Amino acid sequence: MSNLQSRPKLTIRLCEPRGFCAGVDRAIQIVVLALKKYGTPVYVRHEIVHNKYVVEGLRGMGAVFVKELTDIPDDGQPVVFSAHGVPKSVPAEAERREMLYLDATCPLVSKVHKQAMRHMRLGRQVLLIGHRGHPEVVGTMGQLPDGAVILIETEEDVAQFEPADPAMLGFVTQTTLSVDDTAGIIVALQKKFPLLSAPSSESICYATTNRQDAVKAAAPETDLFFIVGAPNSSNSRRLVEVAERAGSRRGLLVQGKMDLPWQDIGPDMVIGMSAGASAPEILTDDILDSLRERFDVTIELLQTAIETENFPVMRSIRDVPLETEDMAFVNGHRQASNGSVA
Repeated sequence: MSNLQSRPKLTIRLCEPRGFCAGVDRAIQIVVLALKKYGTPVYVRHEIVHNKYVVEGLRGMGAVFVKELTDIPDDGQPVVFSAHGVPKSVPAEAERREMLYLDATCPLVSKVHKQAMRHMRLGRQVLLIGHRGHPEVVGTMGQLPDGAVILIETEEDVAQFEPADPAMLGFVTQTTLSVDDTAGIIVALQKKFPLLSAPSSESICYATTNRQDAVKAAAPETDLFFIVGAPNSSNSRRLVEVAERAGSRRGLLVQGKMDLPWQDIGPDMVIGMSAGASAPEILTDDILDSLRERFDVTIELLQTAIETENFPVMRSIRDVPLETEDMAFVNGHRQASNGSVA
Protein backbone atom coordinates (compact mmCIF):
# COMPACT_ATOMS: atom_id res chain seq x y z
CA MET A 1 0.00 0.00 0.00
CA SER A 2 1.40 3.41 -0.95
CA ASN A 3 1.96 6.14 1.57
CA LEU A 4 -0.86 8.15 -0.02
CA GLN A 5 -3.31 5.26 0.23
CA SER A 6 -2.47 4.77 3.90
CA ARG A 7 -3.32 8.34 4.82
CA PRO A 8 -6.77 9.13 6.21
CA LYS A 9 -9.07 11.03 3.85
CA LEU A 10 -9.92 14.68 4.29
CA THR A 11 -12.20 16.89 2.20
CA ILE A 12 -11.49 20.60 1.88
CA ARG A 13 -14.21 22.93 0.61
CA LEU A 14 -12.10 25.77 -0.73
CA CYS A 15 -13.92 29.06 -1.23
CA GLU A 16 -13.50 31.29 -4.26
CA PRO A 17 -13.15 34.24 -4.17
CA ARG A 18 -10.85 34.47 -1.17
CA GLY A 19 -7.76 36.40 -0.13
CA PHE A 20 -6.48 39.66 -1.58
CA CYS A 21 -9.01 42.13 -2.92
CA ALA A 22 -8.25 44.91 -5.40
CA GLY A 23 -7.89 47.53 -2.65
CA VAL A 24 -5.35 45.47 -0.70
CA ASP A 25 -3.45 44.60 -3.87
CA ARG A 26 -3.27 48.30 -4.76
CA ALA A 27 -2.07 49.34 -1.29
CA ILE A 28 0.74 46.77 -1.21
CA GLN A 29 1.74 47.68 -4.74
CA ILE A 30 1.99 51.36 -3.77
CA VAL A 31 4.51 50.58 -1.02
CA VAL A 32 6.58 48.30 -3.25
CA LEU A 33 6.59 50.82 -6.11
CA ALA A 34 7.51 53.65 -3.73
CA LEU A 35 10.47 51.62 -2.48
CA LYS A 36 11.56 51.04 -6.08
CA LYS A 37 11.26 54.70 -7.04
CA TYR A 38 12.42 56.52 -3.91
CA GLY A 39 14.65 53.95 -2.21
CA THR A 40 14.65 53.18 1.50
CA PRO A 41 13.19 54.04 3.82
CA VAL A 42 9.58 54.45 2.78
CA TYR A 43 7.45 55.22 5.83
CA VAL A 44 4.01 53.69 6.26
CA ARG A 45 1.54 55.16 8.73
CA HIS A 46 -0.02 52.19 10.55
CA GLU A 47 -0.17 48.71 9.02
CA ILE A 48 -0.69 49.07 5.28
CA VAL A 49 -3.16 46.16 5.56
CA HIS A 50 -3.98 43.93 8.51
CA ASN A 51 -1.66 41.01 7.91
CA LYS A 52 1.59 40.21 9.71
CA TYR A 53 3.10 38.33 6.74
CA VAL A 54 2.57 41.32 4.47
CA VAL A 55 3.84 43.85 7.00
CA GLU A 56 6.96 41.84 7.79
CA GLY A 57 7.62 41.28 4.09
CA LEU A 58 7.45 45.00 3.36
CA ARG A 59 9.60 45.74 6.41
CA GLY A 60 12.20 43.40 4.95
CA MET A 61 12.17 45.43 1.74
CA GLY A 62 12.83 48.66 3.63
CA ALA A 63 9.42 49.95 4.71
CA VAL A 64 9.32 51.58 8.14
CA PHE A 65 5.98 51.39 9.92
CA VAL A 66 5.06 54.26 12.24
CA LYS A 67 2.07 55.15 14.38
CA GLU A 68 1.93 58.84 13.55
CA LEU A 69 3.59 61.40 11.31
CA THR A 70 5.42 62.76 14.36
CA ASP A 71 7.49 59.55 14.29
CA ILE A 72 8.90 60.43 10.85
CA PRO A 73 12.02 62.60 10.48
CA ASP A 74 12.21 65.39 7.92
CA ASP A 75 14.47 63.39 5.60
CA GLY A 76 12.52 63.87 2.36
CA GLN A 77 11.45 60.23 2.11
CA PRO A 78 7.81 59.47 1.30
CA VAL A 79 5.09 58.27 3.64
CA VAL A 80 2.24 55.97 2.60
CA PHE A 81 -1.18 56.12 4.24
CA SER A 82 -2.78 52.72 4.84
CA ALA A 83 -5.63 51.16 2.86
CA HIS A 84 -8.03 51.82 5.75
CA GLY A 85 -8.03 55.57 5.18
CA VAL A 86 -6.98 58.44 7.45
CA PRO A 87 -8.64 61.50 9.01
CA LYS A 88 -8.33 64.72 7.01
CA SER A 89 -5.94 66.03 9.65
CA VAL A 90 -3.24 63.55 8.55
CA PRO A 91 -2.68 64.73 4.94
CA ALA A 92 -3.11 68.30 6.19
CA GLU A 93 -0.23 67.79 8.61
CA ALA A 94 1.84 66.13 5.88
CA GLU A 95 1.30 69.12 3.62
CA ARG A 96 2.19 71.52 6.43
CA ARG A 97 5.50 69.69 6.84
CA GLU A 98 5.96 69.56 3.06
CA MET A 99 6.14 65.76 3.17
CA LEU A 100 5.79 63.60 0.08
CA TYR A 101 2.84 61.33 0.77
CA LEU A 102 1.08 58.59 -1.15
CA ASP A 103 -2.50 57.83 -0.13
CA ALA A 104 -3.20 54.10 -0.40
CA THR A 105 -6.76 54.41 0.92
CA CYS A 106 -8.96 51.82 -0.78
CA PRO A 107 -11.17 53.56 -3.37
CA LEU A 108 -14.21 51.90 -1.81
CA VAL A 109 -13.33 53.41 1.57
CA SER A 110 -12.88 56.78 -0.13
CA LYS A 111 -16.37 56.32 -1.59
CA VAL A 112 -17.76 55.96 1.95
CA HIS A 113 -15.95 59.18 2.92
CA LYS A 114 -17.66 60.98 0.03
CA GLN A 115 -21.04 59.55 0.96
CA ALA A 116 -20.64 60.78 4.55
CA MET A 117 -19.62 64.24 3.35
CA ARG A 118 -22.62 64.35 1.01
CA HIS A 119 -24.97 63.61 3.92
CA MET A 120 -23.42 66.50 5.85
CA ARG A 121 -23.66 68.90 2.88
CA LEU A 122 -27.38 68.13 2.72
CA GLY A 123 -27.74 69.03 6.39
CA ARG A 124 -28.03 65.49 7.74
CA GLN A 125 -26.45 64.13 10.89
CA VAL A 126 -24.25 61.23 9.83
CA LEU A 127 -24.59 57.79 11.40
CA LEU A 128 -21.66 55.44 10.84
CA ILE A 129 -22.33 51.74 11.38
CA GLY A 130 -19.01 50.20 12.38
CA HIS A 131 -16.63 49.06 15.11
CA ARG A 132 -15.17 51.62 17.50
CA GLY A 133 -11.43 52.09 17.18
CA HIS A 134 -11.04 50.34 13.82
CA PRO A 135 -8.69 52.40 11.60
CA GLU A 136 -11.32 52.68 8.87
CA VAL A 137 -13.87 54.02 11.34
CA VAL A 138 -11.34 56.51 12.73
CA GLY A 139 -10.58 57.65 9.19
CA THR A 140 -14.21 58.02 8.18
CA MET A 141 -15.18 59.93 11.31
CA GLY A 142 -12.15 62.14 10.74
CA GLN A 143 -13.51 63.36 7.40
CA LEU A 144 -16.08 65.50 9.19
CA PRO A 145 -15.97 67.97 12.11
CA ASP A 146 -16.07 66.62 15.65
CA GLY A 147 -19.59 65.60 16.62
CA ALA A 148 -20.88 65.41 13.06
CA VAL A 149 -20.69 61.59 13.01
CA ILE A 150 -22.42 59.26 15.48
CA LEU A 151 -21.03 55.71 15.68
CA ILE A 152 -23.63 52.94 15.77
CA GLU A 153 -22.23 49.51 16.66
CA THR A 154 -25.31 47.51 17.67
CA GLU A 155 -29.09 47.48 17.57
CA GLU A 156 -28.93 48.50 21.24
CA ASP A 157 -27.15 51.69 20.14
CA VAL A 158 -30.06 52.35 17.79
CA ALA A 159 -32.56 52.00 20.64
CA GLN A 160 -30.63 54.47 22.80
CA PHE A 161 -29.95 57.07 20.11
CA GLU A 162 -32.14 60.18 20.19
CA PRO A 163 -31.22 62.70 17.48
CA ALA A 164 -31.96 66.41 17.50
CA ASP A 165 -33.90 66.05 14.22
CA PRO A 166 -35.10 62.53 13.31
CA ALA A 167 -35.98 63.76 9.82
CA MET A 168 -32.39 64.74 9.00
CA LEU A 169 -30.32 61.58 9.36
CA GLY A 170 -28.11 59.73 6.89
CA PHE A 171 -26.07 56.58 7.36
CA VAL A 172 -22.96 54.93 5.94
CA THR A 173 -21.19 51.74 7.00
CA GLN A 174 -17.70 50.42 7.50
CA THR A 175 -16.79 48.43 4.38
CA THR A 176 -15.76 45.20 6.14
CA LEU A 177 -18.81 44.42 8.28
CA SER A 178 -20.96 41.31 8.39
CA VAL A 179 -23.64 41.81 5.76
CA ASP A 180 -26.26 40.12 7.94
CA ASP A 181 -25.41 42.02 11.13
CA THR A 182 -25.41 45.32 9.28
CA ALA A 183 -28.76 44.54 7.68
CA GLY A 184 -30.28 44.07 11.14
CA ILE A 185 -28.94 47.42 12.36
CA ILE A 186 -30.19 49.18 9.23
CA VAL A 187 -33.66 47.67 9.64
CA ALA A 188 -33.71 48.86 13.26
CA LEU A 189 -32.66 52.36 12.19
CA GLN A 190 -35.24 52.54 9.42
CA LYS A 191 -37.99 51.33 11.74
CA LYS A 192 -37.15 53.98 14.35
CA PHE A 193 -36.35 56.73 11.83
CA PRO A 194 -38.52 56.28 8.71
CA LEU A 195 -36.98 59.32 7.00
CA LEU A 196 -33.42 57.98 7.36
CA SER A 197 -31.41 58.56 4.17
CA ALA A 198 -29.30 55.69 2.82
CA PRO A 199 -25.99 56.21 1.02
CA SER A 200 -26.20 56.62 -2.73
CA SER A 201 -24.67 53.14 -3.16
CA GLU A 202 -23.80 50.13 -1.00
CA SER A 203 -21.09 50.87 1.58
CA ILE A 204 -20.02 47.30 2.34
CA CYS A 205 -17.49 46.49 -0.35
CA TYR A 206 -17.87 43.87 -3.06
CA ALA A 207 -14.97 41.79 -1.69
CA THR A 208 -16.49 41.57 1.78
CA THR A 209 -19.85 40.52 0.34
CA ASN A 210 -18.34 38.01 -2.10
CA ARG A 211 -16.20 36.32 0.54
CA GLN A 212 -19.12 36.07 2.94
CA ASP A 213 -21.38 34.62 0.23
CA ALA A 214 -18.82 31.93 -0.60
CA VAL A 215 -18.39 31.01 3.06
CA LYS A 216 -22.16 30.78 3.50
CA ALA A 217 -22.36 28.38 0.58
CA ALA A 218 -19.48 26.20 1.82
CA ALA A 219 -20.19 26.14 5.55
CA PRO A 220 -23.21 23.81 6.02
CA GLU A 221 -22.25 20.59 7.84
CA THR A 222 -18.51 21.27 7.79
CA ASP A 223 -16.66 19.96 10.84
CA LEU A 224 -14.25 22.90 10.89
CA PHE A 225 -13.97 26.10 8.93
CA PHE A 226 -10.58 27.79 8.67
CA ILE A 227 -10.41 31.48 7.86
CA VAL A 228 -6.89 32.60 7.02
CA GLY A 229 -6.41 36.08 8.39
CA ALA A 230 -5.09 38.29 11.17
CA PRO A 231 -6.78 38.82 14.56
CA ASN A 232 -7.02 42.57 13.87
CA SER A 233 -8.62 42.03 10.45
CA SER A 234 -12.30 42.94 10.69
CA ASN A 235 -13.35 41.20 7.48
CA SER A 236 -11.54 38.00 8.52
CA ARG A 237 -13.20 37.88 11.94
CA ARG A 238 -16.57 38.43 10.31
CA LEU A 239 -15.95 35.41 8.05
CA VAL A 240 -15.50 33.19 11.11
CA GLU A 241 -18.86 34.36 12.43
CA VAL A 242 -20.51 33.86 9.04
CA ALA A 243 -19.18 30.30 8.81
CA GLU A 244 -20.62 29.29 12.16
CA ARG A 245 -23.97 30.94 11.51
CA ALA A 246 -24.20 29.21 8.14
CA GLY A 247 -23.82 25.74 9.61
CA SER A 248 -20.17 24.97 10.33
CA ARG A 249 -19.68 23.19 13.64
CA ARG A 250 -16.70 25.41 14.44
CA GLY A 251 -15.07 28.39 12.76
CA LEU A 252 -11.44 29.21 13.47
CA LEU A 253 -9.23 32.15 12.53
CA VAL A 254 -5.71 30.99 11.61
CA GLN A 255 -2.79 33.22 10.67
CA GLY A 256 -0.90 30.36 9.06
CA LYS A 257 -0.09 26.66 9.23
CA MET A 258 1.35 27.09 12.74
CA ASP A 259 -2.19 27.74 14.03
CA LEU A 260 -3.74 24.52 12.74
CA PRO A 261 -5.45 22.58 15.60
CA TRP A 262 -4.09 19.17 14.69
CA GLN A 263 -5.73 17.56 17.73
CA ASP A 264 -9.13 18.50 16.30
CA ILE A 265 -8.57 17.37 12.70
CA GLY A 266 -9.61 13.78 12.12
CA PRO A 267 -10.21 11.27 9.33
CA ASP A 268 -13.10 11.78 6.90
CA MET A 269 -13.77 15.30 8.09
CA VAL A 270 -15.10 18.02 5.83
CA ILE A 271 -13.22 21.28 6.39
CA GLY A 272 -14.17 24.62 4.88
CA MET A 273 -11.49 27.14 4.02
CA SER A 274 -11.35 30.77 2.97
CA ALA A 275 -9.14 33.80 3.53
CA GLY A 276 -9.77 37.40 4.49
CA ALA A 277 -9.19 40.18 1.98
CA SER A 278 -5.75 41.02 3.40
CA ALA A 279 -4.44 37.43 3.56
CA PRO A 280 -1.95 36.42 0.81
CA GLU A 281 -2.55 33.20 -1.08
CA ILE A 282 0.82 31.81 0.00
CA LEU A 283 -0.56 31.35 3.53
CA THR A 284 -3.52 29.33 2.21
CA ASP A 285 -1.15 27.25 0.05
CA ASP A 286 1.08 26.51 3.05
CA ILE A 287 -1.90 25.31 5.08
CA LEU A 288 -3.08 23.05 2.26
CA ASP A 289 0.45 21.64 1.88
CA SER A 290 0.57 20.88 5.62
CA LEU A 291 -2.78 19.09 5.47
CA ARG A 292 -1.62 17.07 2.44
CA GLU A 293 1.39 15.83 4.41
CA ARG A 294 -0.92 14.06 6.86
CA PHE A 295 -4.07 13.36 4.87
CA ASP A 296 -5.25 12.20 1.47
CA VAL A 297 -6.87 15.53 0.63
CA THR A 298 -9.71 16.08 -1.82
CA ILE A 299 -10.28 19.71 -2.80
CA GLU A 300 -13.83 20.81 -3.60
CA LEU A 301 -13.66 24.30 -5.10
CA LEU A 302 -16.77 26.31 -4.30
CA GLN A 303 -16.90 29.43 -6.45
CA THR A 304 -19.72 31.93 -6.04
CA ALA A 305 -18.32 34.97 -7.90
CA ILE A 306 -15.59 36.04 -10.29
CA GLU A 307 -13.76 39.23 -9.36
CA THR A 308 -12.30 41.38 -12.12
CA GLU A 309 -11.91 44.68 -10.25
CA ASN A 310 -8.61 46.50 -10.56
CA PHE A 311 -7.71 49.75 -8.82
CA PRO A 312 -4.72 51.47 -10.47
CA VAL A 313 -2.03 53.17 -8.41
CA MET A 314 -1.41 56.91 -8.64
CA ARG A 315 0.26 58.27 -11.79
CA SER A 316 3.47 59.31 -10.03
CA ILE A 317 4.54 55.67 -9.56
CA ARG A 318 2.50 53.88 -12.23
CA ASP A 319 5.38 53.42 -14.66
CA VAL A 320 7.91 52.04 -12.15
CA PRO A 321 8.90 48.52 -13.30
CA LEU A 322 8.50 45.59 -10.92
CA GLU A 323 10.66 42.46 -10.84
CA THR A 324 9.12 38.98 -10.87
CA GLU A 325 9.68 38.54 -7.14
CA ASP A 326 8.04 41.91 -6.49
CA MET A 327 4.96 40.91 -8.48
CA ALA A 328 4.80 37.60 -6.59
CA PHE A 329 4.73 39.46 -3.29
CA VAL A 330 2.21 42.06 -4.46
CA ASN A 331 -0.14 39.31 -5.62
CA GLY A 332 0.33 37.24 -2.47
CA HIS A 333 1.88 34.25 -4.23
CA ARG A 334 5.04 32.21 -3.85
CA GLN A 335 7.81 32.69 -6.38
CA ALA A 336 8.60 29.39 -8.08
CA SER A 337 12.16 28.12 -8.35
CA ASN A 338 12.19 28.88 -12.09
CA GLY A 339 11.49 32.56 -11.39
CA SER A 340 7.81 32.47 -12.31
CA VAL A 341 4.95 33.17 -9.93
CA ALA A 342 3.44 30.02 -8.48
